[in-house]
Amino acid sequence: MKKVGNSVFNKKVSKSGTFFNYVFEKAVFSAIVVLVLIFILWPVGEVIKESFFPEGAFSFKLYKDLIQNNKQLIYNSIFVGVLTTVFSTILSLCIAVYASFSGSRMKKILTLVLMVTMISPPFVSSLAYISLFGRRGFITYRLLKLSWNPYGWLGIVLMQTISNVSINSLLLIGIIQGIDKSLLMASQDLGSSPSYAVRKILLPSMVPGIIVTALLTFIRSLSDFGTPMVIGGSFNVLATEVYLNIIAHSNMALASAMSVLILVPALIAFFVYRFYMKKSALALAGNNKVTSSENEFALKGFLKSSLAMITAFYAAVMLLQYLSIFISSFSKYVRGNMSFTLENYIKLKDYSLDSFIRSIVYSLIAGVLGSILGMMISYFNERRSIRGMKTVDFIATLPYILPGTFFGIGYILAFNGPILPLTGTAAIVVLNCVFKQMPMTTKVSSAVISQINGDIEDAARDLGAKNIQIIKDIIIPNLKRAFVVGFVNNFTATMTTVGAIIFLVYPGQKVATLE
Repeated sequence: MKKVGNSVFNKKVSKSGTFFNYVFEKAVFSAIVVLVLIFILWPVGEVIKESFFPEGAFSFKLYKDLIQNNKQLIYNSIFVGVLTTVFSTILSLCIAVYASFSGSRMKKILTLVLMVTMISPPFVSSLAYISLFGRRGFITYRLLKLSWNPYGWLGIVLMQTISNVSINSLLLIGIIQGIDKSLLMASQDLGSSPSYAVRKILLPSMVPGIIVTALLTFIRSLSDFGTPMVIGGSFNVLATEVYLNIIAHSNMALASAMSVLILVPALIAFFVYRFYMKKSALALAGNNKVTSSENEFALKGFLKSSLAMITAFYAAVMLLQYLSIFISSFSKYVRGNMSFTLENYIKLKDYSLDSFIRSIVYSLIAGVLGSILGMMISYFNERRSIRGMKTVDFIATLPYILPGTFFGIGYILAFNGPILPLTGTAAIVVLNCVFKQMPMTTKVSSAVISQINGDIEDAARDLGAKNIQIIKDIIIPNLKRAFVVGFVNNFTATMTTVGAIIFLVYPGQKVATLE
């Protein structure tokens, strides 16, 4: 009788536990789907709707006028995007190859430099570029006695190239680490030179990764409006016109149409990116052997010298950039002469201290919430066979390829009505940052979860563990690294963002980047 009672009780507990797991997981999954639909898909749909229904009736008039009257803008955007992609990818590839086959100390130094330069605001490079190479720049005017015009397409291409090198190089370094170095050593054993091994073995193995890097650069270039605004001069691109149409002309419909026009090539590039990302993942999966020869391959001769010079040039440019910003903060020009002063920092204390505190608070919230949401989306996508999860993951990835102005306009249109009135609040800024930066955490978490051995979870289930216990005791501890990476990325991106929130920040509640 006792056994029967215990058996019935155990069944009840088991059933109750299963019910709890089912309800809990269903509630979490439903909440994630609702949040993604409301804060990503709804704003995107509102922008598209506004562009096709400018006066309440369906019309192609905006697109027809836009294509006929703004061909130069479209050409300018694609022209700058292509040049930036080519130069940035080549420069990043040179730095990545040199860093990957240098000594451990040099590799650590270069990685640190790339990580530090990756988190600077996008307009910082442009401001430093003007102070160094402008008409009254320190190098061009004071040292070389030249009066060179820094504005125009060349300045945009140079600044976008430099600003994309850091993240591109880190991505390519990761791809090189996944390639089996024994292939390079085998080619050398057969008599090839290091340069031949790099050209014939390393680079062909990296093709999918190089294409991914190039496409991401092209997308970022199309959506960047901060650099063209500062350094573009009379050379306009679609992203800057979107901003001007809202701020100067209050033409939301035309700005929406321009944003959709930017989105089309970005979407095409994104689908190509996904295709080659799969090829890259498969290639790395087949070449992930750890061999003792990994650190034995070394660059030599002309190739090593060339890559070292290119890497040193980039490091020198970065040093000049940050040195220029540092010196400018402690100096001012009086009658053409530079003098030391603390006046800038004294003014900073009274002028925008609240903005810095506000930026830090927003960034902390966005970092934590974005990382948790990204991890949960990755878990349901990678570990739970739920119908429609791939679609949810795709929608969650959309903010990565959306121009910042597009996402900002979407939030204005979606959350300015009676259903969810968030305009003018801190919540709309934080939510925009959370969902704009979340795709990075999602992808990092997916990569980590895919490396967790599924046998561990199966063994836990065999021992009676419920799904909630598996998440708590197996998945989350293994995702600590992904959480940290996602948090740092979300925090720094929110601290330095401009495009997505420039339309959302209330005048009395500015953040540091807008100041």
